[in-house]
Amino acid sequence: MSVLLIFPGRDPKVWVNAIKEEQPNVKLYVYPEEHNPQEITYAVTWKHPKGIFNKYSNLEVIASIGAGVDHIICDPEIPKNALITRIIDEQLTKDMSIFVLALVLDKIRNISLHHSEKIWDPQAYNIVDEENIGIMGLGVLGKSAALTLSKNGFNVSGWSKTQKQIEGVSTYHGERGLNDFLKNTSILICLLPLTSVTESILNKELFEKLPKGAYLINIARGEHLVEHDLLEMLDTGQLSGASLDVFRTEPLPEEHPFWKHPKVHITPHIASVTDPKKVAHQLMENYMRLNNSEPLRNVVDLKNEY
Repeated sequence: MSVLLIFPGRDPKVWVNAIKEEQPNVKLYVYPEEHNPQEITYAVTWKHPKGIFNKYSNLEVIASIGAGVDHIICDPEIPKNALITRIIDEQLTKDMSIFVLALVLDKIRNISLHHSEKIWDPQAYNIVDEENIGIMGLGVLGKSAALTLSKNGFNVSGWSKTQKQIEGVSTYHGERGLNDFLKNTSILICLLPLTSVTESILNKELFEKLPKGAYLINIARGEHLVEHDLLEMLDTGQLSGASLDVFRTEPLPEEHPFWKHPKVHITPHIASVTDPKKVAHQLMENYMRLNNSEPLRNVVDLKNEY
């Protein structure tokens, strides 16, 4: 029963070292080094080549190194009987919440605006307790971000697929609750999981339900956003701006219109980054649970796609 690491385009050394420190005796291979596919029962991956798991007939678990699993379940050829797990990490969650708070403060206090415009022209800023923040997605990351903003004095609401209760946060759910959630949201933050239902949810129809001049923050997945709809809404003034940390194509191509648009603030997918040393224990705990025929932690519900 061996472990396979698949990280195309990434340096796997830090992961190998972290896992070996946690479980020195684990038999570990790094794709594409030579190995016997029949040995592999546990794969740890991020953005694997589609179809690659076909040859691993004994594979029982595919473990994402991040909170998202869309990069796994988008592969129609993943083994039907393999469990998929994800990372739920306190540091990852905290980093995401701090990043959300930073972007919101940057927006309402015009911090980046003054530098980007290269003019000494102090702009009036918005008051924290007069700002209505709306978070789409109230899972582990969304709930943490909502609580962080609420504790800093913001009026926070949240929308999710099913009903959630969060202290100090007004919550909405389902299709019926979406319009009520959107109509008073001045800063919209997307922290939804990427599924077949949520793909392209950030579109013209949704943006038009926001108050005129609302602001978008997307730190979930690039595939949530219909890019040409965003550009249209920015140019008409329906949206006042957008902070984007994720994109359909990454790295974002140099010729992409987002780079030159004055109302778009770009960061290179840095909202939160998994630290191998922080999550190696979680990965190896599930590996040992698998070996001992014990229930795994953080297993993905494939019906919900998260």
